[in-house]
Amino acid sequence: MKTLVWYRNDLRITDHAPLYDAARKGSVLALYCFDPRHFAQTSFGFPKTGGHRAKFLIESVHNLRDNLRKRGGDLIIRPGKPENVIPDLVSSAGIDRVSAHKEVTKEETEVETELEKKLQIPVRWYHGHTMYHPDDLPMKGDKIPDVFTEFRKKVEKHSDVREPLDAPEEITGVAGVEAGELPGLETLGIAIVPSDPGSVLQFRGGEDAGLDRINRYLFETDSLKDYKFTRNGLLGADYSSKFSPWVAHGCISARMIHSEVKRYERERHKNVSTYWMLFELIWRDYFRYSAQKHGNSIFYSGGIQKKVMDKSTDRTLFDAWASAHTGIPFIDANMRELNASGFMSNRGRQNVASFLAQNLNLDWRMGAEYFESQLLDYDVCSNWGNWAYNATVGHDPRNRYFNIIGQAQKYDPKGEYVRHWLPELKHVPKEFIFEPHKMTPDQQTLFEAVIGDDYPKPMIDLEATYGEIRSRD
Repeated sequence: MKTLVWYRNDLRITDHAPLYDAARKGSVLALYCFDPRHFAQTSFGFPKTGGHRAKFLIESVHNLRDNLRKRGGDLIIRPGKPENVIPDLVSSAGIDRVSAHKEVTKEETEVETELEKKLQIPVRWYHGHTMYHPDDLPMKGDKIPDVFTEFRKKVEKHSDVREPLDAPEEITGVAGVEAGELPGLETLGIAIVPSDPGSVLQFRGGEDAGLDRINRYLFETDSLKDYKFTRNGLLGADYSSKFSPWVAHGCISARMIHSEVKRYERERHKNVSTYWMLFELIWRDYFRYSAQKHGNSIFYSGGIQKKVMDKSTDRTLFDAWASAHTGIPFIDANMRELNASGFMSNRGRQNVASFLAQNLNLDWRMGAEYFESQLLDYDVCSNWGNWAYNATVGHDPRNRYFNIIGQAQKYDPKGEYVRHWLPELKHVPKEFIFEPHKMTPDQQTLFEAVIGDDYPKPMIDLEATYGEIRSRD
């Protein structure tokens, strides 16, 4: 049997059921399409795939091709829409079946539907993006609880995580099919982005790099033992796992992480931190299953709660946020890190999302789309689920918001993170680092940070906006 294995957000050979089954049953034509729609613009006009993520993607596809070739196979690379490319390859290569991992959100499932319409051969869909397989959940998809804690308790009590599948030792390729060229950023119409030396980690795409990261974080540095207590850090490579870019591209799977955490527990430590790592993966599962349940409502202004929202789309306000010119150092430092590296800590993401959706009262979907463009680890379900959560239209109905200065003082008590990303404030003392506009003119001159010149004035009065937020409740 000849099987075409269609790769998308699953760029690995380990724990890959479509590849595993196809390699056992016959020859394999593995395919990745550089779909032009992924390099177009979002509805608010941002590049759908920015330079950081595009570079990581190309590296991941390159590594996938290398690993397939080491086992006797290959990765066929084509530009174009999969629903057009795949039927042509099926016809020319005499393919008997198409196999792929199933997606759950609108753009991806529309492509799947269109592909099935054009094919005269079977398509087998697999589930490989979650830690808990859908067949092992203690509830049906339309009965996923709307409260995370209820979901978590049920799966922890009633479900088991399957062991990851081994990579095929040998793969028989399909002869006579041109491999195709791996495009560069310029070919995709994307400007080359330099690596920023200030980034917490020099991220490199691919399964090999993802496995190296797991080994380093768990076993080389033994950082997992402290994860629960360091995961809200802001500076350094190992305050958190940083697995998310590789998981988002499918270079490693959640089940692979689960398996290695369990090995770590057997060989090193089992404590609250090892549990918390798996706890975060359950959150990721929850966002995906919730997106499948609620459909397109996760993309609406009112979210799954169907709230009536009165939000602005003021581009001047938004551009100040996106370009790190808000005059609020903790917000600007996080946005500058995102723009320079494609990464931001979980703590930073919550604060900048709260600031945009609550303090600026902007349409939260603008922020979600900007993250889609910029983040190395963009995952449609987690990104939109988290943004909706912080915009109070997701799985938390409370009128939640963050006290930005309070958060900065708690998680960056010495101002080291702010000074790292905002060197124009490097001489500002701790008592003014989060509110430098409160310095007198003489102090601004002394500390080489003249507000309105070296660093912007605050674009809003934070305290006044908190009152406005509470009044909306």
